[in-house]
Amino acid sequence: MNNETMRTMKSLPVSERPYEKAMEYGAQSLSDAELLAVILRTGTKDISARDLAEEILKLGDPSGLPGLLHHSLPDYKEVRGIGNVKAIQLACIGELSKRIWKSARTGGTFVCSHPSEIADYFMEEMRHMEQEHLKVLVLNMKNVLLKDVDISIGTVNASLSTPREIFIEALKHRGTGVILLHNHPSGDPTPSDDDCLFTRRVAEAGKLMGVPLLDHIIIGDNSYVSLKERGFL
Repeated sequence: MNNETMRTMKSLPVSERPYEKAMEYGAQSLSDAELLAVILRTGTKDISARDLAEEILKLGDPSGLPGLLHHSLPDYKEVRGIGNVKAIQLACIGELSKRIWKSARTGGTFVCSHPSEIADYFMEEMRHMEQEHLKVLVLNMKNVLLKDVDISIGTVNASLSTPREIFIEALKHRGTGVILLHNHPSGDPTPSDDDCLFTRRVAEAGKLMGVPLLDHIIIGDNSYVSLKERGFL
């Protein structure tokens, strides 16, 4: 921030200066853009941190705060004034937000007891993804989530042709059961023929490994389908 920008900022009333406003009235008094500006700390010689934050919150689909959970480094770098350092800061804000949200919902321990609860737990993270992401949820004997691991990005029939990686992760984390989870970017969670075929292949491998496939849940846009509930497992 150059001297002219600093002088301009200091001439503003406290209500328009995020640091001073937070000190005076608490962080809860800040707008979304002001909170983000405080974290960014500086803008550039051409744009203030506050204005830069406004541009970030307009970025992509979804926009606003939910976008911080989904935008990539290249997405952020499309914004004038965002280089590698600030792009990484923003990506870390999104990842930290995901972890805080999950931890707050479960108290640090998530029991995978019902498909609707599992879908709800991962919904906001996965429903806006532009490509299919496959996760494996590794569970212990009490269905407590030990680890969720991203296995592949792509389509089931192209990228997810083998169950091998799934059970490598299950054995690595000493799981006694697994659940598959993937999203449909279209927003429609209706399983495809490939989804069903892949589910059966993984289920058969799980029987041989002694690590059963307990469900395969497909995430749509605020909707889901459980293949167990559909009778495929």
